[in-house]
Amino acid sequence: MPLNKTISAVILLSYVLFGCLLGLSICNAPELIAAIGFIFLLIGVGTLRLIILWLRSDVFNVLGGAVGAIIGLLTGMVIAWNLPILIDNPEIVGPITGLFIIVPTLIGLQLGATKIRELRERIGKIEEGVNKIVGVLDTSVIIDGRIADICETGFLDGDLIIPQFILQELQTIADSSESIKRTRGRRGLDILNKMKKQAFVKITISDSDYPSTKEVDQKLIQMAKELGCPIITNDFNLNKVAEVHSIQVLNINQLANALKPIVLPGEIMRVQVIKEGKETGQGVAYLDDGTMVVIDNGKKFMSKNIDATVTSVLQTTAGRMIFATCKTV
Repeated sequence: MPLNKTISAVILLSYVLFGCLLGLSICNAPELIAAIGFIFLLIGVGTLRLIILWLRSDVFNVLGGAVGAIIGLLTGMVIAWNLPILIDNPEIVGPITGLFIIVPTLIGLQLGATKIRELRERIGKIEEGVNKIVGVLDTSVIIDGRIADICETGFLDGDLIIPQFILQELQTIADSSESIKRTRGRRGLDILNKMKKQAFVKITISDSDYPSTKEVDQKLIQMAKELGCPIITNDFNLNKVAEVHSIQVLNINQLANALKPIVLPGEIMRVQVIKEGKETGQGVAYLDDGTMVVIDNGKKFMSKNIDATVTSVLQTTAGRMIFATCKTV
Protein backbone atom coordinates (compact mmCIF):
# COMPACT_ATOMS: atom_id res chain seq x y z
CA MET A 1 0.00 0.00 0.00
CA PRO A 2 1.72 3.28 -1.15
CA LEU A 3 2.05 6.17 1.27
CA ASN A 4 0.01 9.26 0.40
CA LYS A 5 2.22 12.07 -1.01
CA THR A 6 0.49 14.72 1.11
CA ILE A 7 1.14 12.71 4.28
CA SER A 8 4.79 12.24 3.25
CA ALA A 9 5.22 15.98 2.70
CA VAL A 10 3.61 16.81 6.06
CA ILE A 11 5.91 14.33 7.86
CA LEU A 12 9.05 15.77 6.23
CA LEU A 13 7.94 19.34 6.88
CA SER A 14 7.25 18.51 10.53
CA TYR A 15 10.75 17.03 10.94
CA VAL A 16 12.40 20.07 9.32
CA LEU A 17 10.33 22.49 11.39
CA PHE A 18 11.15 20.63 14.58
CA GLY A 19 14.86 20.63 13.68
CA CYS A 20 14.85 24.37 12.97
CA LEU A 21 13.04 25.11 16.24
CA LEU A 22 15.54 22.93 18.10
CA GLY A 23 18.43 24.76 16.43
CA LEU A 24 16.88 28.12 17.23
CA SER A 25 16.61 27.17 20.89
CA ILE A 26 20.29 26.16 20.97
CA CYS A 27 21.82 29.11 19.10
CA ASN A 28 21.00 32.03 16.84
CA ALA A 29 23.45 31.16 14.02
CA PRO A 30 21.46 30.68 10.77
CA GLU A 31 24.01 28.19 9.41
CA LEU A 32 23.72 25.95 12.45
CA ILE A 33 19.92 26.17 12.41
CA ALA A 34 19.91 25.18 8.72
CA ALA A 35 22.32 22.29 9.41
CA ILE A 36 20.13 20.92 12.22
CA GLY A 37 17.06 21.29 9.98
CA PHE A 38 18.85 19.34 7.22
CA ILE A 39 19.81 16.59 9.66
CA PHE A 40 16.18 16.25 10.74
CA LEU A 41 15.16 16.20 7.06
CA LEU A 42 17.38 13.13 6.59
CA ILE A 43 15.86 11.59 9.71
CA GLY A 44 12.40 12.27 8.24
CA VAL A 45 13.39 10.57 4.96
CA GLY A 46 14.58 7.53 6.93
CA THR A 47 11.33 7.49 8.90
CA LEU A 48 9.30 7.55 5.65
CA ARG A 49 11.29 4.64 4.23
CA LEU A 50 10.68 2.70 7.45
CA ILE A 51 6.94 3.45 7.27
CA ILE A 52 6.79 2.34 3.62
CA LEU A 53 8.66 -0.86 4.52
CA TRP A 54 6.18 -1.59 7.30
CA LEU A 55 3.22 -0.92 5.04
CA ARG A 56 4.56 -3.54 2.61
CA SER A 57 5.22 -6.05 5.38
CA ASP A 58 2.90 -8.78 6.57
CA VAL A 59 0.46 -7.64 9.25
CA PHE A 60 1.82 -10.24 11.69
CA ASN A 61 5.36 -8.97 11.20
CA VAL A 62 4.18 -5.41 11.90
CA LEU A 63 2.30 -6.56 14.99
CA GLY A 64 5.25 -8.59 16.28
CA GLY A 65 7.67 -5.73 15.58
CA ALA A 66 5.42 -3.24 17.38
CA VAL A 67 5.12 -5.46 20.45
CA GLY A 68 8.88 -6.07 20.46
CA ALA A 69 9.63 -2.36 20.08
CA ILE A 70 7.34 -1.45 23.00
CA ILE A 71 9.00 -4.06 25.22
CA GLY A 72 12.45 -2.85 24.14
CA LEU A 73 11.47 0.78 24.78
CA LEU A 74 10.22 0.00 28.29
CA THR A 75 13.37 -2.03 29.00
CA GLY A 76 15.58 0.84 27.81
CA MET A 77 13.69 3.36 29.92
CA VAL A 78 14.11 1.18 33.01
CA ILE A 79 17.84 0.85 32.35
CA ALA A 80 18.27 4.58 31.66
CA TRP A 81 16.21 5.62 34.70
CA ASN A 82 19.20 5.80 37.08
CA LEU A 83 21.83 7.00 34.58
CA PRO A 84 21.71 10.66 35.75
CA ILE A 85 22.60 9.45 39.24
CA LEU A 86 25.46 7.21 38.06
CA ILE A 87 26.98 9.69 35.58
CA ASP A 88 28.26 12.98 36.95
CA ASN A 89 28.79 14.69 33.60
CA PRO A 90 25.43 16.24 32.56
CA GLU A 91 26.63 16.81 28.97
CA ILE A 92 26.86 13.12 28.14
CA VAL A 93 23.85 11.96 30.16
CA GLY A 94 21.40 12.88 27.37
CA PRO A 95 23.18 11.05 24.49
CA ILE A 96 23.85 7.96 26.65
CA THR A 97 20.23 7.92 27.85
CA GLY A 98 19.02 8.16 24.24
CA LEU A 99 21.40 5.35 23.26
CA PHE A 100 20.13 3.09 26.07
CA ILE A 101 16.55 3.72 24.91
CA ILE A 102 17.04 3.50 21.12
CA VAL A 103 19.20 0.34 21.05
CA PRO A 104 16.80 -1.91 23.08
CA THR A 105 13.88 -0.53 21.04
CA LEU A 106 15.55 -1.48 17.73
CA ILE A 107 16.56 -4.89 19.09
CA GLY A 108 12.99 -5.50 20.28
CA LEU A 109 11.65 -4.42 16.89
CA GLN A 110 13.86 -6.90 15.06
CA LEU A 111 13.30 -9.75 17.50
CA GLY A 112 9.54 -9.21 17.54
CA ALA A 113 9.25 -9.25 13.73
CA THR A 114 11.48 -12.36 13.51
CA LYS A 115 9.96 -14.42 16.31
CA ILE A 116 6.39 -13.80 15.19
CA ARG A 117 7.27 -15.56 11.91
CA GLU A 118 8.68 -18.54 13.81
CA LEU A 119 5.56 -18.64 15.97
CA ARG A 120 3.31 -18.63 12.89
CA GLU A 121 5.30 -21.47 11.32
CA ARG A 122 5.03 -23.58 14.48
CA ILE A 123 1.30 -22.92 14.79
CA GLY A 124 0.88 -23.84 11.12
CA LYS A 125 2.68 -27.16 11.67
CA ILE A 126 0.53 -27.90 14.72
CA GLU A 127 -2.65 -27.15 12.74
CA GLU A 128 -1.47 -29.41 9.90
CA GLY A 129 -0.95 -32.23 12.36
CA VAL A 130 -4.44 -31.95 13.80
CA ASN A 131 -7.21 -33.32 11.61
CA LYS A 132 -10.54 -31.61 11.65
CA ILE A 133 -13.69 -33.48 12.59
CA VAL A 134 -15.62 -34.33 9.42
CA GLY A 135 -18.77 -35.45 11.21
CA VAL A 136 -20.55 -37.91 13.48
CA LEU A 137 -21.77 -41.12 11.84
CA ASP A 138 -25.14 -42.65 12.56
CA THR A 139 -26.17 -46.29 12.18
CA SER A 140 -27.96 -45.94 8.83
CA VAL A 141 -25.00 -44.44 6.99
CA ILE A 142 -22.63 -47.12 8.32
CA ILE A 143 -24.89 -49.98 7.22
CA ASP A 144 -25.46 -48.29 3.84
CA GLY A 145 -21.72 -48.58 3.17
CA ARG A 146 -21.31 -45.83 0.58
CA ILE A 147 -19.55 -43.66 3.16
CA ALA A 148 -16.58 -46.05 2.93
CA ASP A 149 -16.39 -45.59 -0.85
CA ILE A 150 -16.55 -41.81 -0.47
CA CYS A 151 -13.73 -41.86 2.09
CA GLU A 152 -11.67 -44.12 -0.16
CA THR A 153 -11.77 -41.54 -2.96
CA GLY A 154 -10.22 -38.90 -0.68
CA PHE A 155 -13.13 -36.45 -0.81
CA LEU A 156 -13.35 -36.61 3.00
CA ASP A 157 -10.21 -35.95 5.00
CA GLY A 158 -10.17 -35.81 8.79
CA ASP A 159 -11.71 -37.53 11.80
CA LEU A 160 -14.99 -39.43 11.64
CA ILE A 161 -16.57 -39.74 15.09
CA ILE A 162 -18.46 -42.92 15.93
CA PRO A 163 -20.18 -42.78 19.33
CA GLN A 164 -20.05 -45.84 21.54
CA PHE A 165 -23.87 -45.97 21.64
CA ILE A 166 -23.90 -46.28 17.82
CA LEU A 167 -21.52 -49.24 18.06
CA GLN A 168 -23.79 -50.81 20.66
CA GLU A 169 -26.77 -50.34 18.36
CA LEU A 170 -24.85 -51.98 15.50
CA GLN A 171 -23.90 -54.87 17.78
CA THR A 172 -27.53 -55.30 18.81
CA ILE A 173 -28.64 -55.42 15.17
CA ALA A 174 -25.84 -57.88 14.33
CA ASP A 175 -26.99 -60.17 17.16
CA SER A 176 -30.66 -60.01 16.10
CA SER A 177 -32.63 -63.23 15.65
CA GLU A 178 -33.95 -61.92 12.31
CA SER A 179 -31.63 -62.87 9.46
CA ILE A 180 -32.12 -59.62 7.53
CA LYS A 181 -31.29 -57.43 10.54
CA ARG A 182 -28.38 -59.69 11.46
CA THR A 183 -26.95 -59.38 7.95
CA ARG A 184 -27.33 -55.58 8.00
CA GLY A 185 -25.63 -55.31 11.38
CA ARG A 186 -22.70 -57.48 10.35
CA ARG A 187 -22.36 -55.50 7.14
CA GLY A 188 -22.13 -52.31 9.20
CA LEU A 189 -19.35 -53.76 11.36
CA ASP A 190 -17.47 -54.91 8.24
CA ILE A 191 -17.78 -51.40 6.78
CA LEU A 192 -16.23 -49.93 9.94
CA ASN A 193 -13.30 -52.34 9.76
CA LYS A 194 -12.79 -51.38 6.13
CA MET A 195 -12.83 -47.66 6.94
CA LYS A 196 -10.28 -48.13 9.73
CA LYS A 197 -7.73 -49.25 7.12
CA GLN A 198 -8.21 -46.20 4.89
CA ALA A 199 -5.56 -43.48 4.79
CA PHE A 200 -7.64 -40.33 4.31
CA VAL A 201 -9.85 -40.63 7.39
CA LYS A 202 -9.33 -41.56 11.00
CA ILE A 203 -12.07 -43.42 12.85
CA THR A 204 -12.43 -42.15 16.41
CA ILE A 205 -14.62 -43.98 18.91
CA SER A 206 -16.21 -41.53 21.36
CA ASP A 207 -17.16 -42.77 24.82
CA SER A 208 -19.42 -39.79 25.43
CA ASP A 209 -22.88 -40.84 26.49
CA TYR A 210 -25.97 -39.04 27.66
CA PRO A 211 -27.77 -41.21 30.23
CA SER A 212 -30.60 -38.72 30.60
CA THR A 213 -31.41 -39.09 26.87
CA LYS A 214 -32.88 -42.42 25.77
CA GLU A 215 -33.26 -42.03 21.98
CA VAL A 216 -30.15 -42.56 19.90
CA ASP A 217 -31.06 -39.77 17.46
CA GLN A 218 -31.32 -37.26 20.31
CA LYS A 219 -27.93 -38.40 21.62
CA LEU A 220 -26.43 -37.82 18.16
CA ILE A 221 -27.90 -34.32 18.00
CA GLN A 222 -26.56 -33.49 21.46
CA MET A 223 -23.08 -34.76 20.56
CA ALA A 224 -23.04 -32.83 17.29
CA LYS A 225 -23.94 -29.66 19.20
CA GLU A 226 -21.09 -30.19 21.67
CA LEU A 227 -18.50 -30.96 18.99
CA GLY A 228 -19.78 -28.33 16.56
CA CYS A 229 -19.67 -30.75 13.64
CA PRO A 230 -22.19 -32.19 11.12
CA ILE A 231 -24.15 -35.43 11.37
CA ILE A 232 -23.57 -37.86 8.49
CA THR A 233 -26.72 -39.88 7.90
CA ASN A 234 -29.19 -41.41 5.45
CA ASP A 235 -32.09 -41.14 7.88
CA PHE A 236 -34.69 -38.72 6.49
CA ASN A 237 -36.33 -38.10 9.88
CA LEU A 238 -33.00 -37.51 11.65
CA ASN A 239 -32.11 -35.11 8.85
CA LYS A 240 -35.23 -33.02 9.48
CA VAL A 241 -34.87 -33.04 13.29
CA ALA A 242 -31.21 -31.98 13.05
CA GLU A 243 -32.15 -29.09 10.76
CA VAL A 244 -34.67 -27.92 13.36
CA HIS A 245 -31.77 -27.80 15.85
CA SER A 246 -29.67 -25.83 13.31
CA ILE A 247 -27.19 -28.68 12.93
CA GLN A 248 -25.56 -29.28 9.57
CA VAL A 249 -26.41 -32.64 8.01
CA LEU A 250 -24.40 -34.48 5.37
CA ASN A 251 -26.91 -36.80 3.71
CA ILE A 252 -25.38 -39.48 1.48
CA ASN A 253 -28.64 -39.85 -0.48
CA GLN A 254 -28.65 -36.14 -1.30
CA LEU A 255 -25.01 -36.39 -2.37
CA ALA A 256 -25.81 -39.35 -4.62
CA ASN A 257 -28.69 -37.43 -6.22
CA ALA A 258 -26.49 -34.41 -6.80
CA LEU A 259 -23.86 -36.56 -8.54
CA LYS A 260 -26.28 -38.23 -10.95
CA PRO A 261 -25.76 -37.23 -14.60
CA ILE A 262 -28.01 -34.43 -15.79
CA VAL A 263 -30.69 -35.57 -18.24
CA LEU A 264 -32.47 -33.00 -20.39
CA PRO A 265 -35.80 -33.33 -22.26
CA GLY A 266 -35.21 -34.48 -25.82
CA GLU A 267 -32.22 -36.69 -25.02
CA ILE A 268 -32.28 -40.27 -26.22
CA MET A 269 -31.17 -43.08 -23.89
CA ARG A 270 -30.77 -46.80 -24.33
CA VAL A 271 -32.61 -48.73 -21.60
CA GLN A 272 -34.05 -52.17 -20.90
CA VAL A 273 -37.73 -52.40 -19.99
CA ILE A 274 -37.91 -54.52 -16.84
CA LYS A 275 -41.51 -54.34 -15.61
CA GLU A 276 -44.91 -52.79 -16.17
CA GLY A 277 -45.79 -49.33 -14.95
CA LYS A 278 -48.78 -48.23 -12.92
CA GLU A 279 -50.57 -46.71 -15.87
CA THR A 280 -51.87 -48.66 -18.86
CA GLY A 281 -49.17 -49.46 -21.41
CA GLN A 282 -46.33 -48.05 -19.34
CA GLY A 283 -43.00 -49.81 -19.01
CA VAL A 284 -40.37 -49.22 -16.33
CA ALA A 285 -36.61 -49.27 -16.76
CA TYR A 286 -33.68 -48.32 -14.52
CA LEU A 287 -30.42 -46.52 -15.20
CA ASP A 288 -27.11 -47.80 -13.83
CA ASP A 289 -27.37 -45.39 -10.87
CA GLY A 290 -30.83 -46.73 -9.94
CA THR A 291 -32.87 -43.89 -11.44
CA MET A 292 -36.34 -45.03 -12.50
CA VAL A 293 -37.36 -44.38 -16.11
CA VAL A 294 -41.10 -44.53 -16.85
CA ILE A 295 -41.74 -45.12 -20.58
CA ASP A 296 -45.08 -44.52 -22.27
CA ASN A 297 -46.15 -47.45 -24.45
CA GLY A 298 -43.14 -49.38 -23.19
CA LYS A 299 -45.01 -52.41 -21.88
CA LYS A 300 -44.90 -54.19 -25.23
CA PHE A 301 -41.10 -54.10 -25.18
CA MET A 302 -40.80 -56.03 -21.92
CA SER A 303 -37.26 -57.45 -21.37
CA LYS A 304 -35.99 -55.67 -24.51
CA ASN A 305 -33.46 -52.89 -25.00
CA ILE A 306 -35.04 -49.84 -26.62
CA ASP A 307 -34.28 -46.21 -27.39
CA ALA A 308 -36.37 -43.82 -25.28
CA THR A 309 -36.74 -40.06 -25.67
CA VAL A 310 -36.79 -38.09 -22.41
CA THR A 311 -39.89 -35.91 -22.00
CA SER A 312 -39.50 -34.65 -18.42
CA VAL A 313 -37.54 -35.17 -15.20
CA LEU A 314 -39.14 -35.15 -11.74
CA GLN A 315 -36.89 -34.45 -8.75
CA THR A 316 -38.21 -35.49 -5.34
CA THR A 317 -36.74 -35.89 -1.86
CA ALA A 318 -36.66 -39.64 -2.45
CA GLY A 319 -34.71 -39.28 -5.68
CA ARG A 320 -35.17 -38.59 -9.36
CA MET A 321 -37.68 -40.01 -11.83
CA ILE A 322 -37.42 -39.73 -15.61
CA PHE A 323 -40.41 -39.85 -17.97
CA ALA A 324 -39.82 -40.86 -21.56
CA THR A 325 -41.56 -42.04 -24.69
CA CYS A 326 -40.67 -45.08 -26.71
CA LYS A 327 -38.73 -44.20 -29.85
CA THR A 328 -38.41 -47.75 -31.18
CA VAL A 329 -41.19 -48.70 -33.54
